[in-house]
Amino acid sequence: MPSNERDKVLLYSPRTDGQRFENAGQCVRKLGIRIPALIDGIDDRVEQAYTGWPERLYVIAQGGRVVYKSGAGPFGFSPKALEASLGANIKGACCSVSSYPPS
Repeated sequence: MPSNERDKVLLYSPRTDGQRFENAGQCVRKLGIRIPALIDGIDDRVEQAYTGWPERLYVIAQGGRVVYKSGAGPFGFSPKALEASLGANIKGACCSVSSYPPS
């Protein structure tokens, strides 16, 4: 894939959990991912149980209203648009542990 070549993230298809973890670690490091990364086992049990295709990012406002929905990922993700939506929806919002979740 051209973007992988450009970013120098060239991986082989893993055959063991260890190889999958190595690949994931390489992606996290090379792409500068700063959020927790969870890795499915080589048996793909989580993928089979929760198939989330196409992937999307959402911002849910108080009251459960969807205020942001990304394009299909990962190429439809826009970190700047997500950040703007989070910023716009956090302004003025006040939530404490005792008031969450909203009733």
